[in-house]
Amino acid sequence: MLTVDFDRLGVGSHTKVIDIGAGQGRHSFEMFRRGADVIAFDQSESDMADVAEMFDAMMAEGQVPTDAKARAEVGDALRLPYADNSFDVVLMSEILEHIPSDEAAIAEMARILKPGGIGAVTVPRYWPEKVCWALSDAYHEVEGGHVRIYKASELADKLRAAGLEVTGTDHAHALHAPYWWLKCAVGVDNNKNPLVQAYHKLLVWDMMSAPALTRVGEQVLNPVIGKSVALYLRKPESAAS
Repeated sequence: MLTVDFDRLGVGSHTKVIDIGAGQGRHSFEMFRRGADVIAFDQSESDMADVAEMFDAMMAEGQVPTDAKARAEVGDALRLPYADNSFDVVLMSEILEHIPSDEAAIAEMARILKPGGIGAVTVPRYWPEKVCWALSDAYHEVEGGHVRIYKASELADKLRAAGLEVTGTDHAHALHAPYWWLKCAVGVDNNKNPLVQAYHKLLVWDMMSAPALTRVGEQVLNPVIGKSVALYLRKPESAAS
């Protein structure tokens, strides 16, 4: 389940990319398949151990080009252990809503992106997220949970303040918004609810089979109820190092 358009980011052979807050690695794996030189970066040691294991399995099974590279590294998004202007592409997907010092994380992302480099930042979309917060405190009041709700315009302003150009906006995962509203309504941990179970089966079927009906339907609904908003960005060529 991908939230960003990697064709739009130009990820391909020898592209040096970093997935900041990689989690379980879904975006890192896609970039690896495309032949990039990938770093999956996250503060979770267990997640990065699992991602590294999957990287090895992908190589062993011939799922990636022979010249592609990938590694998983553990660290703090507020203190990235990389030199200025190191990466062609940077990605932060569904991470900034968890970080109290989000402007510091954005500054670090901008620092390591090469002048002329491009990237994407995704967060939960304002009004679908607002519904979740209204329905359930447990949805966000957990350790490591969401600390803010972004308006796309507010996030764009923070990216521009870090010296980045915002080149476009998109929305994704419309089918997931009602699922999370339902979970918040019945209890976020109530996975035995029959409606939750039925909707989850629909989402799994959609992800595994990608039928035309749901793929077209989600594309139509994304601008209306897309669960995530993606902002695409570029670091100006004239940016100081």
